[in-house]
Formats: sequence, structure tokens, C-alpha cells
Amino acid sequence: MSARRSGSLLGIALLLVLMTACNYKSYFQKSANDYASRSANDPKMTGVRSYGSLSGNPKQHDNRYFEYSSALSNKVASLPGVNTALVFLTDKNAYVGILTDWSATGTEARGGPRSHEQDNSGTTEGVYNVSTGSSKWDNRQVATPYNSYFTHKDFGDLSTELRQVIGDTIRKDFARAQEVHISANREFVNQSLEYAKAAWLKKPLAPLTTDFNTLVQYTFANGNKVPIPLYSKQTPGK
Repeated sequence: MSARRSGSLLGIALLLVLMTACNYKSYFQKSANDYASRSANDPKMTGVRSYGSLSGNPKQHDNRYFEYSSALSNKVASLPGVNTALVFLTDKNAYVGILTDWSATGTEARGGPRSHEQDNSGTTEGVYNVSTGSSKWDNRQVATPYNSYFTHKDFGDLSTELRQVIGDTIRKDFARAQEVHISANREFVNQSLEYAKAAWLKKPLAPLTTDFNTLVQYTFANGNKVPIPLYSKQTPGK
């Protein structure tokens, strides 16, 4: 009788442990720090898709003007899994360049040790570039191949759940956006930084609209014209 009762108590205890574990898993999957579950009942995925190409319009990236939004950049950068964000608004769209970090799970669409582009092993060696032993880096870039927060070559490399959360965040304050395009591509983020710098320095952005359109067309619409970084086009001393 005692053995039977002990067995029953053990079974109840095991059931409680399993229920607690399941409840925690469900709680975590629905939390802001998890982008990996992508389940139907995840509140982050219940709305209509808020990011990416929605219209199929070949002229969707022919923007008449663009501006940098420090407010939205800060809001996106404060999201779990995002370290840095640069947000630009146009007459049609919003464009978001990000760097990811380890503050959330599931930021990548696919797992693997090198699904991001950085080699950060130099941090343990006290150097920037572990391949050459160099301590120097290009300070014009916010994202570098070594010892940097993470970039991802294709926008499809980012979790759909992460992109949905970013899209929702943008649309909450910029409701008239036709489309919200998001990328963590290293070249896109670094070139976007140059446009943000121009805005920070109160320079007119209108003369840069054609260059900006070339960048977003190349990144999000397979444009044929390769964008040239602004610092490569500037005259020395200006």
C-alpha cells in the first residue's frame, strides 16, 4: 500500500514538473525575447504580414524623397535581438537596417554556427582581425567582418517573426507606409549609416535621393546598378 502510494505521489510530482516545463515553454515562446517558435498562437504572428514586398509594383522603390527617423531608429534598436537600427521614411516606404545580437533567440531564419557574417574570435586574442593579427579597422563602418555585432547577407536570413515585430513597430508610428523593408546586410547597413550621418549633420538629403534609391533598389528589388558608398563619392576635404 505504501509503495503504491509512493508511486502515485511520484507520478503526481512528475506531472507537475512536466506541466511547469510546458507552461514555461509556452510563456517563453510568446515572450518578446523569442523569435524562433513562429507558432500559430504566438501573439507576435497573429496579424497580417507587416514587412516586405506587398504590391509587386516595379516602381515601388522610386522614392521622391527620404528622411532619417531617429525616433523609430531608437524604437527598433530597443527591441530584443536588435543592437543597432537605422530607419528611413519615404513618400512610399520605410527602410530599416539592423545589426542583431544575442539578446533574443531565433533572430535568424536558419540556425548554424556561421549563419551570420562575423568572425568575433579576435576578441579572445586581443586583436581586431584574428587572421592577420591587426588591431586596425575601418571606423567609417558600423558593421565589420570581425568583432562586430551581427549582419546577415540576405534579408531572408532574418526570422520572419523578427521582421514581423519590426514591421509592426514601424507601422504603429508610420501608418501610411505602403511597405516596410528590413535588412541586416553588412553593405546595406554601412551605406545606410552614411545617409544617417548626413541627417545628423543637418545636410540636405534631397540631393542624395537618387543614390538612396539605387541602394534600396539593389538591396530589395534586385536592382542592376551597384550602389557606391557616399564616402567614396565625396571630394576630399568636403
